[in-house]
This record gives sequence, structure tokens and C-alpha cells, in this order.
Amino acid sequence: MTTNRITRRNYLAGTGASLVVAGVGISPSAGQEMMVRQGYQTNIWGMPTYYLMRSGLLEKRGLKFQEFAVPSGNLTMQQMVARQVDLGTYAAQSLILGHDKGGMIGIAQIEYVGKTAAVLARKDLNITKLEELRGKKIGNQVGASTGNIFSDTIAPSAGLKKGDWQEVRMNVNDMVAALAAKTIDAAVPVEPYNAIAEADGIANIVTDFSPYDKMPVFMAATPDFIEKNPKAVIAYLQAWLDVAKDFKEQPRKVAEVIHGFYTEKGYKMSPETFQKALARVEVNPGFPTDLVPYMQQQAEVLLREKKISAIPDWKKVLRPDLMEKARAAS
Repeated sequence: MTTNRITRRNYLAGTGASLVVAGVGISPSAGQEMMVRQGYQTNIWGMPTYYLMRSGLLEKRGLKFQEFAVPSGNLTMQQMVARQVDLGTYAAQSLILGHDKGGMIGIAQIEYVGKTAAVLARKDLNITKLEELRGKKIGNQVGASTGNIFSDTIAPSAGLKKGDWQEVRMNVNDMVAALAAKTIDAAVPVEPYNAIAEADGIANIVTDFSPYDKMPVFMAATPDFIEKNPKAVIAYLQAWLDVAKDFKEQPRKVAEVIHGFYTEKGYKMSPETFQKALARVEVNPGFPTDLVPYMQQQAEVLLREKKISAIPDWKKVLRPDLMEKARAAS
């Protein structure tokens, strides 16, 4: 068995904020080197951002960065609301919550991750249907988009109301160890933890999230950052277009860089297992034309649950014009 055994304290110490200073490149503003405070989550959703920082593509665009790693995107969103971080990746519900609480703005949809989030059940329980989770202890990261989607959409689709299952609050990076220790019966993690659990025979996937939600993940920025650094925002998005090219044309190089992140943190998984996990991430920075109806649906769920104060003005939440300028300047 190759279950990760590192503690949360050690994990956070290993992935906490650190300063990375890039070399001088093409400055977004003449005579000025721009420092970007970049937040990202250490599950697979944040790994395109990790690659962005390790690829040298920000340096190419004249940007320096300070990185802030956390277990899930809702924590990055909270950092941004507190203005501790300028930019960060998280899913639609967290973006809507962040806009409601602190004016966060989506400057690009970076990826679809519905195939990377899943409901896992311990293999020894032989659970194959969502309905069989009734009465079970389920590990869930409360406040995360995955947690909200599971409790608000996926569980109800199987007739499971709140109270029909026991919620055990924990970070996604602790869930595989909890399944292995049999302190929980099921969990709602994301890659690469799903692939690890499957490869080690700890759990099986009951369903991934894609039949219920394609789960777009956004790069969000604080309104302050956009207002004060318009040229840097365009340079930053140009770097993301470069990242998308690498994901398409050099997938092996990308996988090696990101695989190294997890092996350095004590996770034991073969390159094949990791490539399987990474293949479930669809990286394509931009703004799909069907995005607003999806965001409206997500906002209505959050409003019904009294998690936001009002449905937002989507022209203020989403700024496709910034990506259009980046494409034109590339």
C-alpha cells in the first residue's frame, strides 16, 4: 500500500507561501517589474497554475511571482477577499461567493475539471450506487465547490437529503488516508487523490462529477489588482495562452513538472497513475459562449441556500475583454 502518510501540518508547511523571484523579462510596464501574488490549490485543479509558475512563462512576460499554496480553492478565495493574494484559481461557486464577499472578477476560464472530482467509497464496502451512501460517514470539504456540488446537487439526485448521511469535515488531501484507516466510508476528493486511492485498492469511484457539472475553473483577480495593473493583467493572460500551448504540444513535459510536485510532498504514485489523473483536466483558457447560463444556475443555488446576498451582474463578474486583448497582443 502506498497511501500518503504526511500530516496536515507537514503538508501545509511544505506547500505554504513562498517567495519566488523570476528573472527580468519583457516588462508589462516600461521600467517596472511586476510582482504577482499567486494563489493556487494543491490538488489537480491548481496544477496548471503550478506549471505556469515553474515553466518560466511568467518570466518571459516580465512578471515575478509570490506563491500561496492551500489545499482547496475556497481558501484562496478567502485570501483574496482579505486582499492577501491578487490572483487565484477556483470553481464557479467560489467565484460567485468571492464576488459577493469581495468583488472577485473572473479574467479567464482556465479549465474544466468535472472529470477530476468524484465520489469515492471504500472498496471493501462494495458500494456502486449513490443511494447506497445512506447512513454512511462521508468526508467532505465544507465550503469548497466540490462540497457544495455534492451536498446541493449530487446527493439530492440520489434522494439523499442532508441528515441522510453523516458529514465528516476534512481537507481533500486528508481523505485517502481517512479511507485507508476506515474512519470514513466515502469521500468527495479530487485528483490526484482519486487515482491514488484506486491504484492502491483503497476505494472505487462511484461517480465523477461530469454528469452533473462540467465544473469550469476560473482564474480570478481582485478588482484592485485589475485597476492598478492593467498591462500586467494582459501579460499574465498571455502567459496562460503559452501554458495552454504546452499542455497541448508538450504533455509529457507538463506531466513531469507536475508529478514532481507530488513526489516532493511524499506522495507515492507512478507516472502512469499521475498521467491518468492529469488527463482528466481539460486546459483551454478562454470564455465559452454558454458560460453565463451556467453561472446563473450556480448563483440561483447559492442564493436559495442563502450563501450569497443577490444574483450578481455577470458583466461585472466576468471580463472576457481582457482575454481578447491578450490574444490580440500575442
